[in-house]
Amino acid sequence: MGKLKVALIGGGGPGNFFGHVHKRAIALDNSRELVAGALRSDPREAIAAAADYDVTGYASHSALLEAVQKGDQPLDYVTIVTPNHAHYEPAKAFVEAGIPVLCEKPVTMTVEEAEDLQRRVEARGVPFVLAHTYTGHPMMMLAKEMVRQGRIGQVRKIEAFYNQGWLATALETEGLQQAEWRTDPSRTGISNCGGDIGTHAFIAATWVGGHSVKRVSARLNAFVDGRVLDDDFNVIAELDNGGTAVITATQIAVGYKNDHGFRIYGNEGSLEWHQEQAESLLVRTGEVDETYWIGGNFSFFPESVASYLRLPSGHHDDFFGALANLHTSLERLIRRGRGEDAPEAFDHPGAAEGVAGMRFVKAAVDSSAAGGVWTDL
Repeated sequence: MGKLKVALIGGGGPGNFFGHVHKRAIALDNSRELVAGALRSDPREAIAAAADYDVTGYASHSALLEAVQKGDQPLDYVTIVTPNHAHYEPAKAFVEAGIPVLCEKPVTMTVEEAEDLQRRVEARGVPFVLAHTYTGHPMMMLAKEMVRQGRIGQVRKIEAFYNQGWLATALETEGLQQAEWRTDPSRTGISNCGGDIGTHAFIAATWVGGHSVKRVSARLNAFVDGRVLDDDFNVIAELDNGGTAVITATQIAVGYKNDHGFRIYGNEGSLEWHQEQAESLLVRTGEVDETYWIGGNFSFFPESVASYLRLPSGHHDDFFGALANLHTSLERLIRRGRGEDAPEAFDHPGAAEGVAGMRFVKAAVDSSAAGGVWTDL
């Protein structure tokens, strides 16, 4: 099997680090290669940025798609790494062209865009993966399998969180590109903290926990003077089985970096995972606490997770490996769709989870604006 050829939309230029993270994740397994990109919104800068990636540059995603459709640019899938407002149009264009997409989260700017994109993905039958990077961590995948297999019994309560401190001051006024667009409603949407990292906590609660959110009561804050959008996001949610989820995120927790994780409480046991110690998963059963460590040589991993492990115990895949696992899932969907011999893809988040995340953020914003009233998704 030849390497899949991948293009990147966005991710170029100074101050943008995540495009290079995707480049490494794409290359990690030596079965995919980055060959092209429309890396900046400004056409001239987009062409110039291609030299940094050593790929063929295009002035826009439209120019890239045109080259693909003409047969001038071989391409197996596209990865979208733009700010939120620039997800929908390229995703829609490539899906309509029948080209698989891996898209950064949140999937779009609005619920309506997300729903439209889901309809197109399903109508065209195009593989689509939503890049919630942390869901690629094998121990998070193992937690999902444990819940699915009934290891902790019926889920009663979930605590999912993401604590950062990098926006505790007004960095957006100091020219930091990552802060500028995230705090700008025209580029990030109706919620900064909720859309950026609250969606990670939401996915941890629902994707791992196996239950959807029915309604929410929320309190959103903008603590930094002059900031329009939230930098602190707090939600109590009712799950579809009657359970409770406490989903919180903040960017003003001084000293915190990427403190993301979850605790899931069932009637027969509990699970606990922390992204900053991603190599371990804690299972509490009442009398004995069990710690499961990552390692390709360990037999307790089900095949659905084991096939994503690259290293023996004592070595950590960590962030690049987690993101690479999402690319691997998309690759498997593509190859199996062509009839090639490839392992089954883990059910990582896709268009449906993107819609659920957007509905969750909107319901939280609406609830907070109304004083925390219960708001249906």
